[in-house]
Amino acid sequence: MVDIHCHLLPGIDDGPPTLEAALALANALVADGMLHVVCTPHIFPGRFENRRSSIQDEFERFAGVLEAAGLPLALSWAAEVRLTHEVLDLLAVGEIPFLGPSDGLSTMLLEMPDGQVPLGAERFAQRLLQMGVRPVIVHPERNRGVMERPDKLRAFVEDGCLVQITAGSLVGQFGANAQRVAQLLVDKGWVHVVASDAHNLAGRKPRMADASKMIAQQWGAATARQLTVFAPAAMCGADLSEYGADFQALSG
Repeated sequence: MVDIHCHLLPGIDDGPPTLEAALALANALVADGMLHVVCTPHIFPGRFENRRSSIQDEFERFAGVLEAAGLPLALSWAAEVRLTHEVLDLLAVGEIPFLGPSDGLSTMLLEMPDGQVPLGAERFAQRLLQMGVRPVIVHPERNRGVMERPDKLRAFVEDGCLVQITAGSLVGQFGANAQRVAQLLVDKGWVHVVASDAHNLAGRKPRMADASKMIAQQWGAATARQLTVFAPAAMCGADLSEYGADFQALSG
């Protein structure tokens, strides 16, 4: 599988606090079935003051350690960007990293506050699209406003945004409401990708294997492969063909 949303870099946000913890999480990701992981620390002005330039430095350091450890895990990097007015300023100076291109647009993970869909959020997303940036709305099933009214997500999807739900939500890790809404969004066809959003090995460990199994049982194996392998690979430019037999088995 390919994971486009994971807090793997050590000491940079609320993910692993140490290099040892990050290596333990990386091993857990491999055990959970990951071939490629995108490291996506928070960019959240006022809380996590990360920028493209600083994330790149931390990524290169960690990637070197991972390569030396011989762990069979391909890495790339982007960020989980909080919906704030500073985002436009950071975009203007090239300090927002993207997952990759999507139909000619640059794809960016966009996080809304947990408690609501802010007034003006759709207009903000439309502005990003006009600027050539396609938002991927992350974990909306854990947003209280979407929990109360899942149809709030419709306009974002119709405008051209993509949607990522969390693997743990599908298997009940974030409670019954988040699980119900996650499953409803898959039913509606509004989910484009499933990701781990893993932070640690305690309450935020990878659950992608469990989620993929559930998706295959409820919506079919082809949907499971699309949401956990092919769609995320396309979003971040992961070359699955390099995995040889593993890729051939998935394609078959």
